[in-house]
Amino acid sequence: MATKTVVLGQKNLEDLDQEVPPELMTINMGPSHPAMHGTVRCVIKIDGERIVEIDPQPGYLHRCFEKESEYATYTQVFPYTDRLNYVSPMLNNIGYALAVEELLGIDKELTERCQYIRVITGEMSRITDHITCVGASAMELGAFTAFLYLLKAREWFFELLEELTGARLTYSYVRVGGLAHDLSHNFLEKLEDILKRTEGVLDECQRLLNNNKIFRGRMENVAVITREQAIEWGYSGPCGRASGLDYDVRKDHPYLNYDRFEFDVPVGSNGDCLDRYLVRLEEIRQSMRIIRQASKDIPPGPVNVDDSRVALPSKRETYNTIEAMISHFKQVMDGVRVPPGTTYSFTEGGNGELGFYLVADGTGRPYRIHCKAPCFYILQSFPEMITGELISDIVPAFGMINMIGGECDR
Repeated sequence: MATKTVVLGQKNLEDLDQEVPPELMTINMGPSHPAMHGTVRCVIKIDGERIVEIDPQPGYLHRCFEKESEYATYTQVFPYTDRLNYVSPMLNNIGYALAVEELLGIDKELTERCQYIRVITGEMSRITDHITCVGASAMELGAFTAFLYLLKAREWFFELLEELTGARLTYSYVRVGGLAHDLSHNFLEKLEDILKRTEGVLDECQRLLNNNKIFRGRMENVAVITREQAIEWGYSGPCGRASGLDYDVRKDHPYLNYDRFEFDVPVGSNGDCLDRYLVRLEEIRQSMRIIRQASKDIPPGPVNVDDSRVALPSKRETYNTIEAMISHFKQVMDGVRVPPGTTYSFTEGGNGELGFYLVADGTGRPYRIHCKAPCFYILQSFPEMITGELISDIVPAFGMINMIGGECDR
């Protein structure tokens, strides 16, 4: 059989010397990837391990909160707010209630005891939010012990809130004009015991993580957002403060009775994942500080405004008198009659400024509701935050922005 010999000339050798152009690879991360928290898909273009382009796509947990609320009475919306940021649902209850109360013109008439209880339970929810964020992010980096310690502490708060509200997570405890009921027996004593134990857990976790070379290597100088970038993207909350943005709604636009409490607002300087972690840890301690002041000064008295057109009658009255039963039925099924108007009310949620824009048309149902979800703005900036980093950096970066699907997709 004849064979053919190929002689390489100079031109062929030059072709072999030419550098082969790099070919980018496109990969999917999520929506079922553990680091994406089950609700976001990221389409990523990579050059080796380096991220060249990333497209985060939320919408996999869209709950239609805003549209559903148009078909519910003002009281019936509360269970929907629980499912926004479902890691700190009490803060959503409070933010929505304040918006309705502002339209009704009773936001200045809330009882002292109601305001104190809202502050205490709201700060408890803020603690559970930050604990979950820090614990889950540590676990995703391999620090499983810290995760177990922190989630143990979170369960202490959940158990006490369950005792108060009857639900472990979706509380629906707040009402227009007040609360469903007063604090449970020995609530404040049990809470102080939980705070002491949680302080010990925080100390343990800081010893485990803060100077751990692996943990710091994965967090430090990763996914940096400068103060100027944070302002441009509309950051607020722990992520904004980690970038040096000294803004906290509780301090800058006090609501309820936050202006009576002494607490510090921790502010970072580098705007990286490590600063976001450290800011959240310190905010937990400051929330404890607020709770202790509120527990010490809480006055006796009613927890609802003295207005039968707004406040629901107690369960005891509802079950035993026809008048209270009719009032309860009318308020829940027909709704509290809110005068026509618009308002934007904002509070400090677990991820930042949580706002509710309400339009009332004089009926018992909202004409329009829009929720300003803080983590949506942070998620928008994710490409700028992570482009140029490594694939492995997505895990701590996404964990520390604390994207909550129910809040982001509403």
